[in-house]
Amino acid sequence: MGSDREFIPVRMALLTVSDSRTPAEDRSGDLLAERIRTSGHILADRQLCRDNLADISFHLRQWAQDPAIDAVLSTGGTGLTGRDVTVEAHRSLYEKEIEAFGAVFAVISMNSIGASAIQSRACAGVAQGTYFFALPGSPGACRDAWDEVLAMQFDYRNRPCNLVEIMPRLDEHLRRK
Repeated sequence: MGSDREFIPVRMALLTVSDSRTPAEDRSGDLLAERIRTSGHILADRQLCRDNLADISFHLRQWAQDPAIDAVLSTGGTGLTGRDVTVEAHRSLYEKEIEAFGAVFAVISMNSIGASAIQSRACAGVAQGTYFFALPGSPGACRDAWDEVLAMQFDYRNRPCNLVEIMPRLDEHLRRK
């Protein structure tokens, strides 16, 4: 990382998707909230909702329209069961998908959980100038995603490039010319 740049905090929202967890039992959400704060970013909002397409989409759309939110992380609902619809909610919102995130996350996951990594549908994209990342619901997967990818990509000092430096241009297609 280049030390010639100053850190720029990113305002993040966090959504835990679960039919079984309560806020008191949300280990993955707690881990991500702690990582966000200790990295110097701002946890602007945090919610928990059930594995329901309408509920998930509601939160994602609210945050996409909120100028006080730069990025949204969700945890849970990225698997293969019939109730796992977080990815569908995310993709219905994306203007652009960040395909490489899923591929990079799969490689990282292979190091942690071997071939079981094929069961994750982690994804990322951009909508209305906001980044969206759908992470699996396990604390280990959230730790891997943050520590190996997101911490660096949400750090303006990271070289050769990072997501923060292009944030001002994410919605340039929506502006008048």
